[in-house]
Amino acid sequence: MEEQRTRKPNGRSSIYLGADKLWHGWVTVGVKQDGSLDRRHVKRKTEKSATQAVQALEKQRDAGKSRKAGRSPTVQDWMTVYLDTIAVQKVAPRTYDDYWSKTRNWIIPLLGQHRLDRLEAEHLDAMYGSMFRAKLAPSHVLKVHRILSRALKIAVRRGKVARNVAELIDPPTAERVEQQHLSRGESRNVLAACAGRRNGARWSVGLACGLRQGEVLGLRWQYVDLETGDVRIWWQAQRNTWRHGCTDAHACGSAFHKKSCKRKCATHKGKCPRPCPPGCVSHARHCPDRHGGGVVFRKPKGTGRRTITLPGPLVALLRRQRTRQQTERQTAGSTWEDWDLVFCQPNGRPIDHRKDWEEWGELLRAAGVRYVRPHDARHTAGTLLAEQGVHVRTIQAILGHSDVRTTEGYTHVSSQMTRDAAELMGSALWAE
Repeated sequence: MEEQRTRKPNGRSSIYLGADKLWHGWVTVGVKQDGSLDRRHVKRKTEKSATQAVQALEKQRDAGKSRKAGRSPTVQDWMTVYLDTIAVQKVAPRTYDDYWSKTRNWIIPLLGQHRLDRLEAEHLDAMYGSMFRAKLAPSHVLKVHRILSRALKIAVRRGKVARNVAELIDPPTAERVEQQHLSRGESRNVLAACAGRRNGARWSVGLACGLRQGEVLGLRWQYVDLETGDVRIWWQAQRNTWRHGCTDAHACGSAFHKKSCKRKCATHKGKCPRPCPPGCVSHARHCPDRHGGGVVFRKPKGTGRRTITLPGPLVALLRRQRTRQQTERQTAGSTWEDWDLVFCQPNGRPIDHRKDWEEWGELLRAAGVRYVRPHDARHTAGTLLAEQGVHVRTIQAILGHSDVRTTEGYTHVSSQMTRDAAELMGSALWAE
């Protein structure tokens, strides 16, 4: 059968019925690097659908959103490019590791083989459904959505794909988690338990100033003025993930790969660990040639770099801390490593974040106080400041938040505050 063509001259779009009994459309979207016309092809079962596809390509071309010439990359290919060449320059190392972990565990296994230009919103819906069926927290699913959406946004900007399908769906909703904090009485008990402990002032600083764990562990004497009580939060300690230095990361970690448990697993009592994905390249901490991990120091971002003023009693505690540290330095002799840290190991080296967590748990048990996370000391500081009538903008500056809405999530309204408010309202309406 002869092809029925309506081919237009001078590079204009054309639609025709081919020998394969399908309708073919061609659209010129630009010029390739070699000077030839960049024409895109679509084929559909009906003339109407072919016409609609051609019009869609023309609309993308006219809006300057046509993808670049060549085969569209797969989701796996683009996520690898995005993470290893773009995101790695923009985000902190721990954030980068988290991006790769979620991409490796969910995005690549469920979407990796799809071409970017053929990725549909329904594919994302199916992935999120699988994650929810795996009983992942909504906040986890939302993070995966944001990582994928950001990667697709960059792909659109660079002409790899015409649209960001992640913007076509409603993102998963993360439920607001109730934050924990210590009461004033519990905080006093913790401070009392700190007395006499090595680095006990570390937790006094956390409770009184609301510093992040990394900010306290990265605090240096050169930024502490014990005369004025001013402290500049200029650095924070972070624990980076180790990276393989070997040539075969999968084989290197093979002894530590987790396999799926049997259906009736009695070992883990219903809480079986998730198995490693095919081709797992994790477990770098066991690699003999590992690199890039351990405790590192980096500057806080944005408003995280700030100056705060210590309460008077805390200045006295830090004076004693410095005196004790000078004694430790003399005892350590040549083994002392001078990092200028306010809180450190007996040899001057940085404190490991895991050890810091363990010490916090021991401190709470010694104080007879219920367990809360070290980060909840930060929530406690925000709440105690609010109870003293400190304005939320001042609390925002002390905690180093860029958005006051974040600060509002850190300041909890205590029952005493609501009772005081009720008494004030009662006086306003009924008092004679």
